[in-house]
Amino acid sequence: MNINKSEKLFEEAKKYIPGGVNSPVRAFKSVGGTPRFISKGIGSKMFDVDGNELIDYIGSWGPHLFGHNPQFIKDALIKAIENGTSFGAPTEIEIKMAKLITELVPSVEVVRMVNSGTEATMSAVRAARGYTGKDKIIKFEGCYHGHGDFFLIKAGSGALTFGVPTSPGVTKGNAADTLVADFNDINSIKKLVAQNKNEIAAIIIEAVVGNMGTVRADNLFIQELRTICDEEKIVLIFDEVMTGFRLAQGGAQEILGVKPDLSTFGKIIGGGLPVGAYGGKKEIMEMISPSGPVYQAGTLSGNPLAMNAGYASLTYIKDHPEVYKTLEEKSAYLENGIKDGIKSVGKNFQFNRVGSMMTFFFTEEPVVDYNSAVKSDTKLYGKYFHEMLNSGVYLPPAQFEAMFVSTAHTKEDLDKTIVANYNALKSIL
Repeated sequence: MNINKSEKLFEEAKKYIPGGVNSPVRAFKSVGGTPRFISKGIGSKMFDVDGNELIDYIGSWGPHLFGHNPQFIKDALIKAIENGTSFGAPTEIEIKMAKLITELVPSVEVVRMVNSGTEATMSAVRAARGYTGKDKIIKFEGCYHGHGDFFLIKAGSGALTFGVPTSPGVTKGNAADTLVADFNDINSIKKLVAQNKNEIAAIIIEAVVGNMGTVRADNLFIQELRTICDEEKIVLIFDEVMTGFRLAQGGAQEILGVKPDLSTFGKIIGGGLPVGAYGGKKEIMEMISPSGPVYQAGTLSGNPLAMNAGYASLTYIKDHPEVYKTLEEKSAYLENGIKDGIKSVGKNFQFNRVGSMMTFFFTEEPVVDYNSAVKSDTKLYGKYFHEMLNSGVYLPPAQFEAMFVSTAHTKEDLDKTIVANYNALKSIL
C-alpha cells in the first residue's frame, strides 16, 4: 500500500496544526504509523490521496448511517446552498427539524439546535443546573461527553470520589463539582448520592458507550438509575450523540426502554455536517434563554445546510424503518464472521456489539465497564489495525473507539473484512 502523499501531507500538517490533526485520534498515535489523508468517500469506501481504496468502518465516527455521500443528502444540500449558507435569523427548516426529532424520540418535547456534540452536552448540564438550582454532576468513568471542562475528569484515588482533571487547563474547581461513578455499578451511584445529598443536579451517561469501546448499560442498572434520579430530583441526561438514530429510531433509550429527562444528539442529525442538539422535558427546556434565564446561544445554530442535510437523513429514517433491520442483519453477519475467526486462532477475545456499533477488544475477559475495557492489549490492537489497513479495511485507529456498519456495506465488503480479520489474527499471533 503506497502512502507517499499521506506521509508528505502529515509532515506538512505538523508545521501548522497541533500534532498535524484537528482532532487527536486522527493522528494514529495509539496505533503508530502515518494517518491516511482522505480525498473522497463513496458508499462504504474511502479513497486516500495515494489512491488506496478502503472499506470504511468509521463513517466519520458514526453519522454515515447510509455510507458516504448518499444522493438524497447531496440533493438536499445542493438545494439548500442555492439559497444561502447561513442567515443568523430563523428559518422554517429549523421548525421542521425540531418537530421531526420530537416525533421520533418520545422523551424529547422541546429541542434546541447547536453545532457540536460537545456544545450539546455542555448546554444540557447547564440547563439541568439552572433547573434544579444544584451544582454537582455525576459522570461515569470511561464515558466521553466531549471536551467541556467538567467532562474531562477521571476518578480520583478512591474509585468513587471527587474527580481529578485529565487535562491541563481544567481547574480543580471544575473538577470539584464533578463526581465519577463506575459504569454498570448502581452501588457507586448510591454512595455518591448519599455523600452529596441534595447537591446533585444531573447524572450524564452514554447508555450504550462508544468511547471505551462499545459497552451496553445493563437493563437493571439503567432502570435503577432512572428510579434514583426520580427519587432524588436529579436530571437524568442520556448522551446520545453517537447512539441517537444510529442504534434505533429512538436511539439507546428505545433499546433500553428508559426515558431520560434530557437527551443530547449529534452525528446523524446533521447528515454528515457539524451539528448537535439537546432536548427533553418542556419544563426543563423552557429554562433556556430567551424563554428562561439559562443562557446559551450560537451564531451558526440551526444553519440551513446542516438542517437540510439532517432533515433529509431523519426523514429517510422515518420513511424507511426497515433501515434498522438491514443494519442489524449486516452487523450480525460481520460479528459472527469475526467471532469465527477469533475461535479459529484459538482465542476468546471479546467482541461487543449493539446494533450497528461494535468493538473488538483484545482481552479474554467480558468487557462491561472501564476497568474491564482497559485490560485490552492495545499494542496487539495496533498490530491488528495495521494488518487490516494493509488489507484495505479501515478500522478506528484506537482500541477504545467503536466501529460502525452502514447500509452501504455490501456482502462482498463484509466477506472481505471477515477474511482480512482471520489473516490479521493469524499474522499477529
